[in-house]
Amino acid sequence: MTAYSLSKSRFFEGVWEGVIAGDADDSPTPRVDVRVHDRAVPDVSIEPLPEPASWRIKVPVPANMIADGVHTFVISEADLGLSLGDFSIIAGDAVGEDIRSEMALLRAELDLLKRSFRRHCRDTA
Repeated sequence: MTAYSLSKSRFFEGVWEGVIAGDADDSPTPRVDVRVHDRAVPDVSIEPLPEPASWRIKVPVPANMIADGVHTFVISEADLGLSLGDFSIIAGDAVGEDIRSEMALLRAELDLLKRSFRRHCRDTA
């Protein structure tokens, strides 16, 4: 099983960018799933980089997903169901070290775990 890591590159003009790296030079291209409020984010792209087992991921933040409050985008490897990372957007009245962002992240991770558990139960039944 291949392990992947994710690191942020930048967030510019409404597009979050990062680099996904595999743990071996022959790692297959990951299939990623990006979700916010348990809804899939459309138009996510992955392109290979010159380094072996490295890909640039671009996550466009749709305007309809920006509103008051905390919005946590969870990036996971779709085949393995493993979380690679996340990023949050806080809009409206933001308070430093806001507990709402932590709660939103916990909810997003719980949704990921529920989907993975259901898939596991379905596949082993």
